[in-house]
Amino acid sequence: MTGFGGVSRVWAAGLLAVAVWFLSVATYAPPEPLGLDAPADAFSAARADQVLARILGPEIPHPVSSAENAAVRARIRAEFEKLGISTTIQRGTGCTNAKRRAVVLCGTVTNILAQVRPGQGKAILLLAHYDSVPAGPGAADDESGVAVVLETARALKAVPPESGHPVLALITDGEEAGLLGADLFLHDPVFKTRIGAVINVEARGNQGPSLLFQTSAHAGPLIGLYAAHAVHYAASSLFAEIYKRLPNDTDLTLFIRDGIPALNFAFSGNVAHYHTPLDTRANLSRASLQHQGENMLTMARALDQANLAQLKGPDWVYVTVLGRFLPRMPQSWALPFALAGFLVLCALFSLGFAGPRENGSRIGHWLLVGLVPPLLIAASVAAGFALHGIAQMVSGQPDPSFAYPLALRIALAFGVWTIVLLCARFMRFRAAAFAAWGWFGVLAIATAIFAPGISPYFLFPLLIAVALFAIATFLRTGPVMTRVIVFLAALPALLLWIGLAASGESVMGLRLHPLFTVTAAFALLPLLAIMDVGALSRRAWLLSTAFAALIAVVAAGVQGLQPAFSAIAPQRLNITYMEDHAARRAVWAVDATAPLPQGLREAAHFSQAPEKLSAFAFGKSYIAPAGAVHMTPPRTVAMVLPARDGLRRINLSLSGSADTARMFVVVPKTAQLKGATVLRRIVAPNAAWSVQDAVIGCMTEDCRAADISLLVGSRKEITLTVAEQIGGLPPDGAKLLAARPKSAVPSQSGDVTVITTHVTIPGQ
Repeated sequence: MTGFGGVSRVWAAGLLAVAVWFLSVATYAPPEPLGLDAPADAFSAARADQVLARILGPEIPHPVSSAENAAVRARIRAEFEKLGISTTIQRGTGCTNAKRRAVVLCGTVTNILAQVRPGQGKAILLLAHYDSVPAGPGAADDESGVAVVLETARALKAVPPESGHPVLALITDGEEAGLLGADLFLHDPVFKTRIGAVINVEARGNQGPSLLFQTSAHAGPLIGLYAAHAVHYAASSLFAEIYKRLPNDTDLTLFIRDGIPALNFAFSGNVAHYHTPLDTRANLSRASLQHQGENMLTMARALDQANLAQLKGPDWVYVTVLGRFLPRMPQSWALPFALAGFLVLCALFSLGFAGPRENGSRIGHWLLVGLVPPLLIAASVAAGFALHGIAQMVSGQPDPSFAYPLALRIALAFGVWTIVLLCARFMRFRAAAFAAWGWFGVLAIATAIFAPGISPYFLFPLLIAVALFAIATFLRTGPVMTRVIVFLAALPALLLWIGLAASGESVMGLRLHPLFTVTAAFALLPLLAIMDVGALSRRAWLLSTAFAALIAVVAAGVQGLQPAFSAIAPQRLNITYMEDHAARRAVWAVDATAPLPQGLREAAHFSQAPEKLSAFAFGKSYIAPAGAVHMTPPRTVAMVLPARDGLRRINLSLSGSADTARMFVVVPKTAQLKGATVLRRIVAPNAAWSVQDAVIGCMTEDCRAADISLLVGSRKEITLTVAEQIGGLPPDGAKLLAARPKSAVPSQSGDVTVITTHVTIPGQ
């Protein structure tokens, strides 16, 4: 088949992949929101949205310990009172001690605890946080979670069960400052021992489905409950596998650390608005709110009828298919099934499935089978880097697709398709089928051993393919029917991997383009056998391949011509004014995550290349001189006392200005820090202190007059850096604020003033 029919069959495979993409996007979308007329026992996004409007009030940032934070807290308590639910306040010091970094964060926080419904035994905890980052009003993250908890509480009270567990609601403070409220709650053994299971709702965007992205360990029974009761699935053991390897944390991290059965839900579409002034109620998807609420309400009711003492069991591997199916199996079964599937696959091909081995040497045949699939994956990744590089070169931006990703999406798709056409040319039907499924078998085994959460993407399609191939072998199907069987076997892999590509882009964007190219390549790999690229004439193959490559390159160039940022997908750009009183230096600093906008460069003499700003900055910044230092530095009184085992205790009394938001102390690793006490809360030693300078942060406004005690092993002179952080910029910063383009916004902590000084502790 060398004419139009052969070409059309090849391109039909590509069109099928595109159709599956659109199908995946449609089926993974959250459900339609219910209105105010929804049944009393149902979750209604319209009702939750009204609650959200009331608790947000003027929609201004309300970070921990701010005046607006207290106002939001009062409005939340009033909403509980409307439901006939009384609340209590838990106030105290919360601390987190990051094990991956030498960072300790503490602060005074105020949690809201409510008993939604009494019951027997341990309680089900509905969890969300009410503080926002300083840069944004936090409508999605996480005031939407608070509204979900309140609407869930209303629905639970509307139809109380005959019996069940107590249901509590915990609305924490200080999550954005370092999980402080969750730590305070769990630090109290009376509260901690009451909890039998936790459902947390979070947001990393303001659109998209509510993903079950994290569970506690040994969560097989929890996944079983989710599978039995959830209406619209959005879960994968892959999410949990990846998340546990990332440095990201939510309040639920601390509950999981303490061994409490837990489920974590979040929507993460449109991450451009996350932690920015655009995180508003108007920008929040009501469909996402509906899905989040349905998940919390459904799982609360499922847990209410479950034995909470039996929620721990063997882990499962699982994956969502088209939002309607959740195939799963115990994790311990993954390796045996992967081994069995691979061995049966080899046996079926040795028995003659897909016809006799094509002509060619045995060594050459097996080299082809072994090398083409990994070459396809590697070349697809390389094509992604090349195409993204073209877009970057034209744009001059590190993430040229941030605001308008369509052209790069097309470029990457055609780039992978070009690689598929190149690789498929050298494989015939039988070799291509065995190569694809043989590698799926090998990777199913490898992932079952090293990263079980990923294994369903290889294992489940492999098992379906082996079953179909076994039927075909038993029935001795002819060539046409065998091709149909191979085509049908390819569909599950296509659905899973294209679905992963679609959901991955919504969460991570296309800057992480290997997530797109690798998933697309794995999706297309099982289709190589039925494409018959090798049967095309050389001219038809060359024209098809050249056309795909041309579209990919042109689309990448077009992407580079698009604006990287827009008013609705803005650049994250914080401006910092910093005074270093030890060096007698004052500077302006602007985040260097992207090239400096020309207007800002003209407003001050910023450095051409990014520089390291301070010990508090995780990245680099463009820096410009800001004249002489003129602000009062934080005052520190240090007292050194002997301690046990030859250690020294350094007691610091910090005093900042009336506008202080946070205080920091940097302890050099040479000080041999062994322990700390912040706001009378003892912090356990951290192994990272011996290899990194320790940063101790006091994150709330009462830290303007704070006591910090350090236990150090060094008897040499120690130089501590003390910093005061104030929200906003001094009056001179007005020119920079005016120069910030409309396509850029502050994020996270926003624009801040930082004043640093040194404190020298004499040696002994």
